[in-house]
Amino acid sequence: MKGSNCNMESKTTADKPLNIVWFCTDQQRWDTIHSLGNPYIKTPNIDKLVAEGVAFTRAYTQAPICTPSRSCFLTGRYPRTTKAFFNGNDTYSKDEKLVTKLLSDRGYTCGLSGKLHLTSAQGRMENRTDDGYSYIQWSEHPNNDWPNGENDYQNWLKEKGQKWEEIYGGKYTSMATWPPTPNPNFTGKTVGVPARYHQTTWCVEKAIEFIEQNRGKETPWLISLNPYDPHPPLDPPQEYKDRLKIEDMPLPLWKEGELDNKPPHQQKDFYQGGQDGQAEPFPELSDDDKRERFRDYYAEIELIDDQFGRLMDYLEEIGEKDNTLVIFMSDHGEMNGDHGLYWKGAYFYEALTHIPLIMSCPSRFPKGLKCNALVELVDIAPTLMELAGYEVPFYMQGKSLAPILTGQASPDYHKDSVYSEYYYCLKGTHEDIFATMRFDGRYKIVNYHNKEFGELYDLENDPEEFVNLWDNPDYAVLKAELIKKNFDSAVMKNMDYSMNRINDY
Repeated sequence: MKGSNCNMESKTTADKPLNIVWFCTDQQRWDTIHSLGNPYIKTPNIDKLVAEGVAFTRAYTQAPICTPSRSCFLTGRYPRTTKAFFNGNDTYSKDEKLVTKLLSDRGYTCGLSGKLHLTSAQGRMENRTDDGYSYIQWSEHPNNDWPNGENDYQNWLKEKGQKWEEIYGGKYTSMATWPPTPNPNFTGKTVGVPARYHQTTWCVEKAIEFIEQNRGKETPWLISLNPYDPHPPLDPPQEYKDRLKIEDMPLPLWKEGELDNKPPHQQKDFYQGGQDGQAEPFPELSDDDKRERFRDYYAEIELIDDQFGRLMDYLEEIGEKDNTLVIFMSDHGEMNGDHGLYWKGAYFYEALTHIPLIMSCPSRFPKGLKCNALVELVDIAPTLMELAGYEVPFYMQGKSLAPILTGQASPDYHKDSVYSEYYYCLKGTHEDIFATMRFDGRYKIVNYHNKEFGELYDLENDPEEFVNLWDNPDYAVLKAELIKKNFDSAVMKNMDYSMNRINDY
């Protein structure tokens, strides 16, 4: 419910206030959940969440890069509006209000374990905004790249008598500079940190610690869990690799000749390596190499699943599961070899923009509902406000999912289209690319602004996005229509009403 004054609130008193578990992985693509169609991976705990809640099968990120995506779903506002449309920014705008701060001001106790990544974390703990978190266990990524105990995961390892550099057998021991610092002990095959010492395990342990400190109190709580996995460089524990056979893994989506109709920066990345040359070049990898990367990616997600299940079991043990809103999602996806690309960048393929989003609250939501409507991560913040019983602030640009979750709206429709953007998001990667995407459920149009090239896909007839129709004369009229719709979408979705016009003049 939208209002003209965010101070005019209607707190629901009939229901006990919801607790919130907000579990956000990093770089997990949509097609990585067994019960939602992936036969290669085992995710029994996420599958159980799907069975107990609502799975949004067509959820999209507003940016295929960390900071703009996270800024978007934490504020309910599109990345360009928040001014945080790239990684590496020094400060975060004081004009932006995070939903965790809004809930904290209204009585919630908010905590975080893992990364926040609203500002640069290179060589320093990121500069925090007024984010509402009274408990924070911070770790941008697991490497020991910060001085003076700033990486709380590393502090935890030291308490256990472990030295990360000695138990990690990956290719790089530091990511503080690019290219990363090589590991002198690297054998050529990554041996990840054992599960009991893994950063994902630490994230869940600290979340449980936070809940233990706050359960039984009259005030509700919210915990944000933000592990680094399954973000590359992939470092799953060896025991999780051993569960999966390389020969059983799929190959990436690739069709001989598809490169001919793709934009120049994608053609270049095919040969030099994804993310503007930072990942491995696709032609240099054998089929087994490609399958191995899927194996490692899935192994990391299976570790996430086990630790997520540990948290869900804990909620059930303490009797809080029925009254806790659980969100499982990711900030964006991972190319993982599809279309000859690894990692991320100025691409808008399904592997990168289409993400998992599942919400559950057994006492309030239907069970086993699959929502096929187009939804966006920008919709999460207004959803949290409404489900917590507060009026959605007028300056939020997302549209609450609460009506779908509570059965008051059809699960078949939410929006006409979804939007994503890439505005020079990564330093050193596609620095000349400023692009917007509009997807209406069938046609995906990508405009590269100030460029002559673009992309147009018909996902009804080409769900793998092999054939770029941009230069096909048979689609010229449709292309012109979709370009205008994308322009209108980019303008209207970034309309900023935060100045709050209250009078005629």
